[in-house]
Amino acid sequence: MSSLRLRGGLVIDPANDSAPTLRDVVVRDGRIAALASHEAVDDEVDASGCVVMAGGIDMHTHIGGGKVNLSRLLLPEMQRRGAEPFALPTNPLELASCGGCTPGTLATGYRYVEMGYTAAFEPAMMASNARHTHMEMGDTPILDHGAYVMLGNDELFLQMLAEGQDFERLRDYMAWTIHATKALGVKVVNPAGISAFKFNQRKLDVDEQHVHWQVTPRQVVHTLARALRELGVPHPLHIHGSNLGVAGNIQSTLDTIAALEGLPAHLTHVQFHAYGTEGAKKFSSAALLLAEAVNANPNISIDVGQIMFGQTVTSSGDTMRQHAQSGLASPRKWIGADIECDAGCGVVPFRYREQSYVNALQWAIGLEIFLLVKDPWRVALTTDHPNGGPFTSYPHLIRLLMDRSFRNEQLARIHPDVAANSALGTITRELSLHEIAIMTRAGPARLLGLRDRGQLGVGAAADIAVYRDHPDREAMFSTPERVYKDGTLVAHAGRITAVPAGGTHFVEPEYDRGIERYLRQHMAAHGSVNFDAVAIDRDELCTCCNGGRLLPAALFESIT
Repeated sequence: MSSLRLRGGLVIDPANDSAPTLRDVVVRDGRIAALASHEAVDDEVDASGCVVMAGGIDMHTHIGGGKVNLSRLLLPEMQRRGAEPFALPTNPLELASCGGCTPGTLATGYRYVEMGYTAAFEPAMMASNARHTHMEMGDTPILDHGAYVMLGNDELFLQMLAEGQDFERLRDYMAWTIHATKALGVKVVNPAGISAFKFNQRKLDVDEQHVHWQVTPRQVVHTLARALRELGVPHPLHIHGSNLGVAGNIQSTLDTIAALEGLPAHLTHVQFHAYGTEGAKKFSSAALLLAEAVNANPNISIDVGQIMFGQTVTSSGDTMRQHAQSGLASPRKWIGADIECDAGCGVVPFRYREQSYVNALQWAIGLEIFLLVKDPWRVALTTDHPNGGPFTSYPHLIRLLMDRSFRNEQLARIHPDVAANSALGTITRELSLHEIAIMTRAGPARLLGLRDRGQLGVGAAADIAVYRDHPDREAMFSTPERVYKDGTLVAHAGRITAVPAGGTHFVEPEYDRGIERYLRQHMAAHGSVNFDAVAIDRDELCTCCNGGRLLPAALFESIT
């Protein structure tokens, strides 16, 4: 048995403590343990002057799957040695890996851990590409991981919904898909809209009918959300709403919330869904309307998808909206793709500019949402990596949220019309370390059903980040003093010290096995893969993930 004591740090553990507390944290065999202060341990670290938190959890970051590789391929100039933003490693534990706004799998793991993160979740796994996604996440060192499988645009689901098949049959199909792909949850992207795009529709609002299947996004969202609730899947439906990036789309977002009829759901990258049409430019912030809706509906959680200025690449399953935005690509190129009619994929490079009114207002809208939503337990800190900006910008984002004077300095630098048309400059709120710990650790763990992560209570996994307390929060969160993964020191002062394989989080809901006969017939007629080769079993999942631990999440008692 091995043991460790972090002595005298300021422990910020919102899942267990109502306020920051000066105390020791003890680790025994990879778990947080209870040990009296006089009892001996194998290793003791002086954490005085430091802030001790659970390891960070990014619940929405594109790190695995086909579109991520397409993003890397689309910008080869950012992967060449001469343009490499990260120096080639001198650490023998690190292997060379491409960088840029979509780092390679190896660099992704290193950079996350160097910031104090210990888990990251791919939010858009296509069922037909699940093996690739798991293998790519498994190639990402150290980080625990998992993925949400995409449903709601696959032709079989829409056909079943259009035919009025029993809800229980649709629910069984969803459960089988989650089980077969070893997903942690379900995501819907532009509900029914990706499919509608293939039938030459160029938009689909919440109550518009799909031209072929004659179903609406409202029906899709409600059916998926209800099924997940009844299956007992901890993470509610992960929704990328209708009309992403379109001026006036706040109404679509509000209609989506209404369509849920009180069912739990997580609205993702909401900054891109909080736009009005006021003002001379017909593009305005609707952050206040969105925040009011979230504050009034406790069934709703969100992540923001904050944009950060500079070059990135937008990568999304929303082919409809990516096609519409492709003319704004910088540099001028883009990719659209599809596999097995599961969903879609659009990859468009983009540069967010401080002196662009639209980009600068997007930046302000994201910050407004962070600061106007009252309950930090229902807000996760994200940039929708790489869509709003790379995850490596999180320390800068944290400083913007915690330091009003710094935020206002940045506001003064951007397009001058934004300050006049945004409430950001009048918002006095500064997030506390306690709130940052919720948004980056405790909150995501709760939203994903990871009961022993995101916290430092006795029995929890010893995923720990130790930061030197510093008034410059960007400097503080850029380079923690120490990072532990399951009790193993994996980074020290910005240098990787160990590279264990991360574990895989997933759920396995129950379903009526009778659905398999129907699916077998459908795939024999319409698919290119033998039904018997579709499902990923636990042994194969372990192989895909480089031997990392399998971490099935517990289901809650189903509600029907």
